[in-house]
Amino acid sequence: MRRPVAFVTAIVLFVEAVGIVVINGILATVVRNQDMSLAGLESAAMSNGTWAMGGAFGLYLLLCGLVLLLAGVRDRTPGRIGRIALIACAVVHGVLGALTVGLVGWAAFACLMVVLGLIVLSLVAYGPEADRATGDAEPGAPATA
Repeated sequence: MRRPVAFVTAIVLFVEAVGIVVINGILATVVRNQDMSLAGLESAAMSNGTWAMGGAFGLYLLLCGLVLLLAGVRDRTPGRIGRIALIACAVVHGVLGALTVGLVGWAAFACLMVVLGLIVLSLVAYGPEADRATGDAEPGAPATA
């Protein structure tokens, strides 16, 4: 059950990464075309910042999707840094979900909670106890006889 969940979560994160970059691109284009300043900040600077934020967040989501894809292919627990990245991704989805209810609506909240649930399910399915049950040792852990 954990391999299909990891694959589905990876695909969802890949799609979400593309969506984030596209949305930030649209926002950056709108801001640049407005030709207004916000407290003295030029629209070109705000547009460039929006592109940079969208690109960075898109790459982060791609990284998290790649971690889950590799976990599903190998059927092993992600490493420490991969788990930290996935936990941070889950926290971000939870916070964005809480903010989205008031700003966008319940449908967007439900979508973010589904992604959050998939990430948490993947983390729990590939937890340390799951590897001990299958006989795999954690990286760097001493082998037991």
